[in-house]
Amino acid sequence: MEKVILVDKKDKQLGTIGKIEAHKKGLLHRAVSVLIFNSNGHILLQKRAKNKYHSGGLWSNAACTHPMPNETIEDAAKKRLLFEMGIDADLSKRTSFIYNAFLDNDMIEHELDYIFFGISDCKPVPNADEVEDYKFISYLNLITEIEQYPEDYTVWFKIILKEAEKEIFKFSNNLIK
Repeated sequence: MEKVILVDKKDKQLGTIGKIEAHKKGLLHRAVSVLIFNSNGHILLQKRAKNKYHSGGLWSNAACTHPMPNETIEDAAKKRLLFEMGIDADLSKRTSFIYNAFLDNDMIEHELDYIFFGISDCKPVPNADEVEDYKFISYLNLITEIEQYPEDYTVWFKIILKEAEKEIFKFSNNLIK
């Protein structure tokens, strides 16, 4: 059984619990999310595989996961990006925040989410068990798409975009040649 790390609001570890149980009960746990940009400043999105335990078929950030016990958030982010998208990139932690949201399949996301940024011009090699499709998109076009079709995007990705808006915009604009 896959475990998640339960934490308090200051990220003090409180123990571990099964991933599904944590999401059914809405217990606060540690998570990581990865945003990948190409050298043109476009953001890599993945469309989650339909068979995911929640939010299947929705567009989201390049990768996300829950660190395993005794695993750093940095290692978890790098490992998951490689597993989901076949990309090995240098990542830097940019921010973190806590959110609580209701999902499909009677799941509740209550996460302390650490956000990592990376740059890669490699062509993704998605893991078909995790990812149905992918695309690169400019930040401004992404915002327009989300305004028009918010139901096509994961809850946490929309929250990430709001929480890290200034940093994402600045980071992507600095890459544009």
